[in-house]
Amino acid sequence: MYRAPYDIGTTKNESGEYIIKDDSRISATLDTLRYLVDNKAKVVIITYVGRPDGRIVEELRTTPHANTLSELLGKPIKKINDCIGPEVDAAINNMGFGEIIMLENTRFHPEEDEADEKFAQELTKNIDLIVFDGFPQAHRIHASTTGIIKFKPAVAGFYFEKEVNTLNKILENPQRPLTIIIGGAKVSDKVDAINNLYDIADKFLIGGGTANVFLKAAGIDMGGSFLEDVFIDEKKKIKKDWVEYASEIMNKKDAPNKIIIPIDVIIGDKNKNEHSAYNLSFQDNRIIPQNSMALDIGIDTRQLFEDIIRSSNTIFWNGPMGMFEQKGFEGGTQVVAKAMEISSSTTIIGGGDTIDAAKKYCDINKITMLSLAGGATLEFLAGKKLPVLELLKK
Repeated sequence: MYRAPYDIGTTKNESGEYIIKDDSRISATLDTLRYLVDNKAKVVIITYVGRPDGRIVEELRTTPHANTLSELLGKPIKKINDCIGPEVDAAINNMGFGEIIMLENTRFHPEEDEADEKFAQELTKNIDLIVFDGFPQAHRIHASTTGIIKFKPAVAGFYFEKEVNTLNKILENPQRPLTIIIGGAKVSDKVDAINNLYDIADKFLIGGGTANVFLKAAGIDMGGSFLEDVFIDEKKKIKKDWVEYASEIMNKKDAPNKIIIPIDVIIGDKNKNEHSAYNLSFQDNRIIPQNSMALDIGIDTRQLFEDIIRSSNTIFWNGPMGMFEQKGFEGGTQVVAKAMEISSSTTIIGGGDTIDAAKKYCDINKITMLSLAGGATLEFLAGKKLPVLELLKK
């Protein structure tokens, strides 16, 4: 059984057929699948897609994934319309050596998200070996992740191994200077990574909505800017003040030289109108108007970030620098992407949103590695144990 990382959204083409939006994760698995096929394995692919909540949702079927994989491999892929049951049993029993079938979205069964052991056992009942390539799902405790590994021998695929080895190099033996670029809207999923990497990294460049929290901690009045300043976990009854967390980080040893926050931002009104965009320097004014938002890093900050990237030997980037989808606020993300493209250093871009942004502004073929796992990558860099990885180690 091949556990694929194909949690990829779909869209309709002009003919009304569902097609996948981005084949990056499928392309990343080709080396492993070719190896299995060349060695005459019978390959049964499972994955989940989206969050159908145990229901059958047409746009979340794995049919487009099977079609795209077939095109990329140049080999027919038989698609089965369930992941357990008589149809699946018959298809597996009738397979020839070197053939591939793809099963239906495991999340069409509510037992998947519940990590139901009977469901996991049913998934693996016709299987001899699990090849786990779903690194983007390595932090999930589901039937098709940790569940299946409990019932059959399991090994990592080439893509999974590449992700782990590359990220391990950042943690254990980076070429210095090591620069970590953190952006995106939410700070909650990045604070732990910053803390864990603090003694490892030489510089942190903070942009996007994440920077807004650090700027508020530095005493800037952020006006109407987006701020994920408080996080409440209803289940655990935990409340976290991210501004307070940011203050603690900025008060650490060497923080003024290590934590680089914007010295200016591009301001827009709350309707994100590009015609309202203007550059605000915090040397001149530390107050953003209440009807305005910080929507990108400013001109001087872009130059500062670019200079640091040019002088770095390892660069990891997760999260856009601003509202790059909106005209007038794409400049910071564009500068960072271009600086990474022309760098001769080791460059790693992590997370789907960041990769999508980079594709708009640079030649991603010149990036050393695209880490396709957003949440799993950040948890790995935060020093958290990934449940699937821990099981594979055993």
